[in-house]
Order: sequence, then structure tokens, then C-alpha cells
Amino acid sequence: MGVWDLLLVGLVLLLGLCGVLVPGVPGSWLVWAAVSWWALKDPRPVAWWVLVGATVVLFLSQVVRWALPPRRLRTSGATPRMGVYAGIGAFLGFFLVPVLGAIPGFMAGIYLHERLRLGRHGEARAALRTVMRSGGSSVLAELFTCLLIMGAWLGAVLWG
Repeated sequence: MGVWDLLLVGLVLLLGLCGVLVPGVPGSWLVWAAVSWWALKDPRPVAWWVLVGATVVLFLSQVVRWALPPRRLRTSGATPRMGVYAGIGAFLGFFLVPVLGAIPGFMAGIYLHERLRLGRHGEARAALRTVMRSGGSSVLAELFTCLLIMGAWLGAVLWG
């Protein structure tokens, strides 16, 4: 697989990660489609193992999301800008504290947005709690899954 094809797969993966944060966009399906396209174009065993792992992890993510409360983020006061802060925090956390840093990074992004908007620690903390109970945990589960898949793809491309 050429460099341009890999860059295109990477762009579709990033688009899928952004799609997780936008309501109505099938972000996790875009991530899976990018990995499956890569696996079909690069038929090495590592590519197929990444595709199988991505499929299993996405299925488990769907099961977890069905067990979580339904998304009612608009009623909690979540805005698209908050989604940007949360997404950037999760992305940075995923690479700064490998893998598990996405969870505190996501919550730190929401907290930072609310702290800048509301100005006080107590109010920002209460808003973070409200957002996470109103469906933020569901978004976090889907985003974390997509970050894991992207990390596996990146690892397979760089070291595979």
C-alpha cells in the first residue's frame, strides 16, 4: 500500500474520530470502514488481525453503549464547542498517557470548557457531572473505542 493510500486511510480515521463527537455522523463506522479498506488493500496477516480486533472491539463497544443511559446531551447544555474540547483532550490524553489517558483527557476537556464558560470550579465540576450522566459516558465509550482502533492501525503501519 502506498503512502497516499495510507494518508487517505489516516484522514478517514480522523474524520471518523471527529464524527463520533458530531450527532448523526456514523463515526465508528467510518473508522471501521477505513480499517477494512486498509486490510483489503494490504493483505498481510497483521492487517487482518487489526480488522478482526477492530470488529470485535466495535461490537463490544455497541454492547456497552446499549447498557449506558441514552444520549440526552442537548438537554444537559452540551455544545459543539464542548465536544471539540473533549475530543482534543481525549486525543492528547491518548498519546500523552498511552491509551488510558483518553479517559481523563476527555473529562478534562469538558471541565476546561465549563470552567472557561462558568468561571468557577464548583459549577464546572457540577456541569461535568451532568454532562457525563446525560450521555457523555456513551460518547466517551465510542470515542475511546475508535482511538484504540486508530492506535492499533497506527502501530501496525509503523511497526508491521
